[in-house]
Amino acid sequence: MTAVAGTLLTDALGRVAESVHEVVDGLTDDELVYRVDDQAITIAWIVWHLTRVQDDHVAGVAGSSQVWLTDGWYERFALPLEPTEHGYGHTSDQVARVVVSGDLLLGYHDAVFARSAEFLAGLDDDELSRIVDRSWDPPVTLAVRMVSVVNDCTQHVGQAAFIRGLLDRRR
Repeated sequence: MTAVAGTLLTDALGRVAESVHEVVDGLTDDELVYRVDDQAITIAWIVWHLTRVQDDHVAGVAGSSQVWLTDGWYERFALPLEPTEHGYGHTSDQVARVVVSGDLLLGYHDAVFARSAEFLAGLDDDELSRIVDRSWDPPVTLAVRMVSVVNDCTQHVGQAAFIRGLLDRRR
């Protein structure tokens, strides 16, 4: 059954990765930072954020380093943000600082998905029931944390797809 759970989680994150590519492919740098209004989030910020969250959370439960920090992505992005930021609580000004090419966004997302898939391929029954966060009641298991990551990423890529749809209608 664990092989099934790992496969399902990998499939779910793989669908997110496919959707990220569908959203970002073909957009100009200006379209990536388009804002519906002056307080809205952008496709660039959303994709960066959902990828940072996946990277952070999977690294946390895997006991590994974040791709962002150890594989040079923080330096390549060169964002005027702290290295450990992933977007929670960002202000409108901080959202506006995430200006990056589509190729860079997709490269980082692909690297994070590859690391996530590698981790998920090695899960067993005991790992899925392992408590990874005792600050909640009930404590959070690895399975619940991974479902949370999938849910967060799915919601965010849906937001990005909505903005992409608005941009496509303007063309």
